[in-house]
Order: sequence, then C-alpha cells, then structure tokens
Amino acid sequence: MKKFLFIPAALLLSTAAAAPKISAQSIIVNPTQPDLQVSVRVDKDASGAQNPAYRVGDKISISASANRDAYVYLFNVNPDGSVDQILPNRLSESNFVKAGTTKTFPSADDNFNYTVAGPIGQNKVLALASLTELNLDQISSFKTTQDQFATVNAKNQAGLAQALSIVVNPLPQNSWVSDTAFYTVAARNPVATGSLFVGTNVNNATVILNGQRLGGANVTYSNLRAGTYPVRVQAPGYRDYTTTLAIRAGSTTNLNVEFAQAVTPAPAPAPTQYTITIRSSVAGRVFVDGDEVGTIRNGVLNVRVSRGSHEIIMVAPGYRTFSSTYNVTQNGQITITPTR
Repeated sequence: MKKFLFIPAALLLSTAAAAPKISAQSIIVNPTQPDLQVSVRVDKDASGAQNPAYRVGDKISISASANRDAYVYLFNVNPDGSVDQILPNRLSESNFVKAGTTKTFPSADDNFNYTVAGPIGQNKVLALASLTELNLDQISSFKTTQDQFATVNAKNQAGLAQALSIVVNPLPQNSWVSDTAFYTVAARNPVATGSLFVGTNVNNATVILNGQRLGGANVTYSNLRAGTYPVRVQAPGYRDYTTTLAIRAGSTTNLNVEFAQAVTPAPAPAPTQYTITIRSSVAGRVFVDGDEVGTIRNGVLNVRVSRGSHEIIMVAPGYRTFSSTYNVTQNGQITITPTR
C-alpha cells in the first residue's frame, strides 16, 4: 500500500494551475502526476508498505531517493502535532539528491545519531522533492546560530500542508512531488532491577558478577538487572569463592563470604633455555637483546637463550654490523655471513 495519495485535479475550464490539495491521509499532494518521483523510507521498513514500531531511545535513520536531480525536504509530524524539520539541517550534507541515488539521514559518515523520542504514538515523515531549491522561511527558521535543526512554525499536519502549499503553489506542477512514510513510537518497558551486597572478612576483595567486575566487597551495588547470575569473589592470597545467586527486583540480595584457607602461590617455573650455535667465518663480538654474550672464535659461539623472539647482533672490525631477529622454539644453529 502506498504511503501517499494522488488526488486528481478538478476539471477546470481555464488553464490556470490548480492549487495543491491537502488530504487527511497525506500531508500535501500534487494534483497532477509529474514525471518527478520521490520515495521516503525508515530503516525498519525498506518497502514503505508497513508501519514499523520503534521504542523511545532507539536509533532511526530516514532515507530518500529521487528519479531526477532534486532538492529533498524532510519533515516529521509527531503524534502531538508538533513538526520537526529533518532536512535541511546544519549537521549533515546538503539536501540535494542526485538522480537515482539515495540520501540517508544520518549517513554512515555523520558523527551523530538520530534517536527516537516521545511522544508515544503514530509518526509521519513527509518528503517533498523539488527541481528548484525552495525558500522555507515562512515555514521554519534557525532561531540561533547554535541551533542544529530549524524550528518549524506550522503546527499539526494540516498547518504544515497549508504552509507548504503556499511555498509550492508558484512552481510548475511538474516540478515537485511528495511522499510519506509512517512509523509508531512505543514506550520503552522499564527494566526491573535489584541490589546486591557482598560482605567479606578480608581486605581488598573483588566482586565479579556474570563475568563483569563490579568492584570491592562490603559494598551494596544497585540498579542491577533482575535475574540469576554466577558470582566470583576474589581476594589476594585466598582461593576464589564462586556461587550462583538470584537478584530480585525491588530487593537486596545479601552474600557473605568467609575466606579461611590462604593459598601459597606456586613458584613460577624457570623459563626453558635453548642452545643456539652461532657460526661465522669472521671473528666478532655477539650481542643478544643488547647484552654482549661472547666472541666468535674458531668460527663458533654457543649461547643459551629462552624461548621467544631475540635480536642477535654481531660486530666485527672491517665489516658491516649484522643484526637480525630470530624466534627461538628449540635448539638450533645460526650462520652469520657479514658483509663489508
């Protein structure tokens, strides 16, 4: 089902242009059917045949496309009759749309979001496309230099339609067209929350709820979403305490943890060492990770290094300094051929 209504022009005996019609179902329609076409959509309804629902706080984007180069003006009529001018504005690019392209507000390059707000109820988006740029001074204006969006003077869709009719009436009838899209704003259901108190008998304990660190113990944490969650309480020198508990809406869940068994940390294992044999036909000083480890004599030098990445440098008189990085995972051999 189309979101706009074409009303045929009345039979006229004169050649004077018919005034734009105002409809209760639309906002403003062209009494002719010009070859200029415009389409407006909200992001939850690419077809334009539905009435999608958004909740207060949801992000929304509005797209408009035209079959010819045109200036596109976007207005949102709210359930309480107030009107927002979406395009043009001072945040995004101009409202000029090239033929066969789609302009989205906000675009992917814009550094802001357009968020659904109240009031609750049916919303209507009007797209008005014109081959020539329109003067909207009678409809809207930027009240201050800091305003990012223009304030619309017209109230309710009938007032907006009347004001827009005055703007487009001097234009040729085949140079402008409109389209409308609908969406509904619903209230966001309040989130049921509760509180959690965790008490311990040691200092510096940490509370982790559902994998997220809340903070220290002996504190009451509020505004937690009701539900059942895993809890971990950690304290330096003690075994972690783990359990599962339920946070109930409108109440405080208490958890008391008595740490009793201290844990002696196991000594860290010594790093694995490997022997690397460095061979070179030139006698030179060898450095590993910046520390000198010896001199190659008789073409061979054995060094011990830990597992991992190491920088090996050899300095020999009359030769260029050799430098390279090796990833050591086992015993091995490196051959260095210095150049002059």
